[in-house]
Amino acid sequence: MSGMRQQLRDNLVALTSLAVALAALGYNTWRNEQTERNRNVRVAGIELLQEIGSLQQIIFYAHYSAGDQRGDPRMGWADALTINDLATIMPADVMREAAELKSAWEENAESLVEDEGAFRRIDGAIEELRQATLASLRALR
Repeated sequence: MSGMRQQLRDNLVALTSLAVALAALGYNTWRNEQTERNRNVRVAGIELLQEIGSLQQIIFYAHYSAGDQRGDPRMGWADALTINDLATIMPADVMREAAELKSAWEENAESLVEDEGAFRRIDGAIEELRQATLASLRALR
């Protein structure tokens, strides 16, 4: 028994160093994963905001500039689908708002040009998604 205590005391510095090294390795790995996740969310959020802006331009041209090709609702489908795809990388509230926008787009895109209500529903869903995206970007640490 005393031989075991003697070995433990003789190797205490080495065992402490090993414990500290393992703890540091674990923390470093966790921190790197958090940093990478934040980086992915940041990039996806910025791309998402760009797509949101593009879709907003399409609906404004469609609603306020009748006959302008930049306002063709068919062009908005690519933005709506890209927004939905980018949102999968984002936090849950952004994914939920992106799904709401896609649903609003599916239901109202055809009547966007002539129906004020359709325009308001899509525009409202875009604004909700924009605010959720900005909040998730502000929350990054």
